[in-house]
Amino acid sequence: MAVWDLYKAFGPEEGVRLGERTLILPRTTDLAMPHSWEMVQRFGEPVTSLAGSPTAFEAVWDAGLFSLGLATRGWVIGVVIGLLLALVMCRFRIAESAILPWVVLSQTVPLIAIAPLVRRWGSQIDLFGHVWTSEDSVAVIAAYLAFFPVAVGALRGLKSPARTHLDLMHAYGVGWWRTLLVLRLPASVPFLLPALRLGAASAVVGAVVAEVSIGLKGGLGRMVIDYAQSASGDPAKPWAPIFGAVAIGLVAAGAVGLIGLALRPFRVTGAFR
Repeated sequence: MAVWDLYKAFGPEEGVRLGERTLILPRTTDLAMPHSWEMVQRFGEPVTSLAGSPTAFEAVWDAGLFSLGLATRGWVIGVVIGLLLALVMCRFRIAESAILPWVVLSQTVPLIAIAPLVRRWGSQIDLFGHVWTSEDSVAVIAAYLAFFPVAVGALRGLKSPARTHLDLMHAYGVGWWRTLLVLRLPASVPFLLPALRLGAASAVVGAVVAEVSIGLKGGLGRMVIDYAQSASGDPAKPWAPIFGAVAIGLVAAGAVGLIGLALRPFRVTGAFR
């Protein structure tokens, strides 16, 4: 915030350009770059001029909880899928060669393009009488972003034990699954925890972007679109839901950090102390 206001105070109004057309630093006019205290001030103002209208803080709070709930669902799904893929790729070398390129390739698909497809395909699914909703589509999109860092991080962690440790297990006749439980999984914790945090943040991004693409009401994604319509008259107002998205991303990553407290003995030393 300090850097923001310092640049606004001393930066050129037309921004910093490279050549005639390339703008490399933003303009500092009040319309393009409001003061940080104006953005914070909007949280205490009513959303509309109607009597009894909630403040922007209350609206962002409710929308943030809604988006965070969908992101959490997506994160859980993504973690399960990512761990299963990592286990399969670790167990079978040919599976790693076949699956890993597709895992990487999956992240190159534009999220805005795939979200409407997920909603349409999901609406045709009839699973045990469950009616597919837009919330389910958002959760799937969040899982789509969350599974990638989990799969890659878990695979790297499962393959991290030293060769001498693996040879020791083999010498004692320990099977692969027993080796997984007592050696590979504990050794993967230092790699898995950062992947889980990144997956949580990615799930938040996926949930917000999917809400925009699908047009789901009640979350921060829709609020970003609604508030953006006021940007020309009140440029500080659209930042409220953006700050809300940042906040739930930090909350999601911080919640994963609590898992790390329970796994602290394995974070540095791995399975052997």
